Amino acid sequence: MMHETDLEAEVAIVPNSLIEKLKEIFGYHQFRGEQEPIIESILAKKNTFVIMPTGAGKSLCYQLPALMQKGTAIVVSPLIALMKNQVDQLNAFGVNAQFLNSTLTKADINRVKSETLSGHIKLLYVAPESLGKEENLEFLKRSNISFVAIDEAHCISEWGHDFRPEYRRIRAIIEQLGNLPVIALTATATPKVQLDIQKNLGMEESPLFKTSFNRKNLYYEVRPKIKAKKEVIRYILQNKNKSGIIYCLSRKKVEELAELLKVNGINALPYHAGLDPATRVQNQDAFLNENTDVIVATIAFGMGIDKPDVRYVIHYDVPKSLEGYYQETGRAGRDGLEGNCLMFYAQKDIIKLEKFNKDKTVAERDNAKILLTEIASYAESSVCRRKQLLHYFGEHLEKDCGFCDNCIKPKEKFESMQEIILALNAVEQTEERFDINHLIDVVTGVETEYTKSYGHHKLEAWGKGKETKREGWTAIYRHLIIADLLEKDIENSSILKITDKGQDYLENPKPLQISLDHDFSEEASEEEVAKQAANAQAYDPALFDALKKLRKKVAAEKDLPPYVIFQDPSLEEMATIFPTNAEELSRINGVGMGKVQKFGKPFLELIVKYVEDNDIVTASDVVVKSSVNKSKIKIFIIQQIDRKIDLDEIAESKDISLQEVIEEIEHICYSGTKLNLDYYINQVIDRDRQVEIYEYFMNAENDTIALALDEFDHTDYSEEEIRLMRIKFLSEVAN
Repeated sequence: MMHETDLEAEVAIVPNSLIEKLKEIFGYHQFRGEQEPIIESILAKKNTFVIMPTGAGKSLCYQLPALMQKGTAIVVSPLIALMKNQVDQLNAFGVNAQFLNSTLTKADINRVKSETLSGHIKLLYVAPESLGKEENLEFLKRSNISFVAIDEAHCISEWGHDFRPEYRRIRAIIEQLGNLPVIALTATATPKVQLDIQKNLGMEESPLFKTSFNRKNLYYEVRPKIKAKKEVIRYILQNKNKSGIIYCLSRKKVEELAELLKVNGINALPYHAGLDPATRVQNQDAFLNENTDVIVATIAFGMGIDKPDVRYVIHYDVPKSLEGYYQETGRAGRDGLEGNCLMFYAQKDIIKLEKFNKDKTVAERDNAKILLTEIASYAESSVCRRKQLLHYFGEHLEKDCGFCDNCIKPKEKFESMQEIILALNAVEQTEERFDINHLIDVVTGVETEYTKSYGHHKLEAWGKGKETKREGWTAIYRHLIIADLLEKDIENSSILKITDKGQDYLENPKPLQISLDHDFSEEASEEEVAKQAANAQAYDPALFDALKKLRKKVAAEKDLPPYVIFQDPSLEEMATIFPTNAEELSRINGVGMGKVQKFGKPFLELIVKYVEDNDIVTASDVVVKSSVNKSKIKIFIIQQIDRKIDLDEIAESKDISLQEVIEEIEHICYSGTKLNLDYYINQVIDRDRQVEIYEYFMNAENDTIALALDEFDHTDYSEEEIRLMRIKFLSEVAN
């Protein structure tokens, strides 16, 4: 059973006992995404597997059912800091949660064990190393355990990006404690990692809840690594005053590239684990506070970075895995706006990384090689980049995304049918036991030690495709994998198998268009390097940059975060429409007359001067989008708020939900109208909580609710509370 959900989907309001418990303990009025069915699965004593990105509310999925059952829930967690953080948050809610790890004194350990045995502790956080200790096992056997939650479950898998050998023993340890339900949770897992976790925990038949990996605003591009330093400098200068991260594999390369950028007039700083802690903090803060545009870093940078307006992520060196690449590129465009992901690729980098792995065990070396093969396939293939990434994480995109270099600048294609039939026949005739290279040897008739020893030179498919170059066959096989005519064996991803769709194709073949793969050899022409994807912008970039600088100056003078003045989408629209008077500026999305009166004058002066200096003709009849909707419902809501009517009563009188009322109020607020909701907020949110959320928005990079929820780890405050306080904050400081 699988539930696919979108993180941005509407939250469900569920009127049942779960909601009542949610309100009573955590103060939330609704569940998010798939939280409710996950909790119901645990309460039904089912083993449950959850793949849910950070910030989607994983912790609540096991915390709430732990409080609704008798006994103690055991939470296996890999990080001591993470345990303490969660325990402190639960204790603040009045929940008796404790941890058992190496930081405790003997007296503390005895106290925790005593409280667990007496049934007073509802959640007990345990490190995997502590879980396996004999004295702890004996104590847990005497305890009343409701279920076991395994957080960061990707640590179980040797194919996960943070493998912890101790995690592979967890299932055997749990079995010693009895027949307990298990919930495993992770923020990222490829199909292979997913299966490895399921097999290790004996959860192959258990319910699976999985969210989408698709980041629609990210633009993916791969360029040949020829004169890459020059290309990086050119790229950054074309994206002047935008925040960006450049990833390198070595500390030495980080230092060299950061210095090169500074010499060329680019405001850049280095970041890697070799710098002293004070310098690392200083450089990170400079990036977060817009005092430097570019951070050149190893993968040590970015794990806890919440900067929403990173506009590009450049991989100067090839990453070690597609999973790492996905995580690192995911730091671009977290606000849903522009996010560009550029990788420089050379086959020699793959060879260099393989040499780095020579001192590893045979198994680790083989695993690392397969991961590097995936990266090479991604970089060299001319198939839609997004299709490839989603396919790697087990998702299928029907159509090309139209928003990557391979879609915008498609390579030359050739029509194929007989070649595809031959490619599939070769897989079939070799009994679905071999990789791409061996299959290409078969169809091109290349005699090797393996083709001869397996007798494959006697097959019907042998040598029938020798007229097509090896690169063409590589492109065909890669295309068939993405098109789901072939699939990689889940146990050994090098081996190809024919899918049902592939069998259907053999019965009813038809011509398909195959793109030639990219040539990333050392002999690739500079003309190939110079080709850049048309990531066109409708707005005037020079005016946009000038408006951003002015916003930063005004924000500093008024001691406010820049987003409070105007957000990026508003500045983009100004740089597209060129409003030259108060009325035109008020019609820009997210502005309204209130903000025009409060902040508009210097921005209008700047735009008017820019228009005059550049001889720009502005048409008075330009149709400007407007979020100011003077509908009856908005007028009614404003009147009711003036009369201090509770929002619940407003919702009931119009037969709409409270959430819909808050959405309407947000539209009113963003149009520049000042609203006083203190009479309602003071009833539903404690004063101390108001102050904390208010201070968060005063110091935040932007006012995105998702980032605010992430900051408060989804357990301190409900989405409704944060949205109400955002309205109060913006009304008081922005309108």
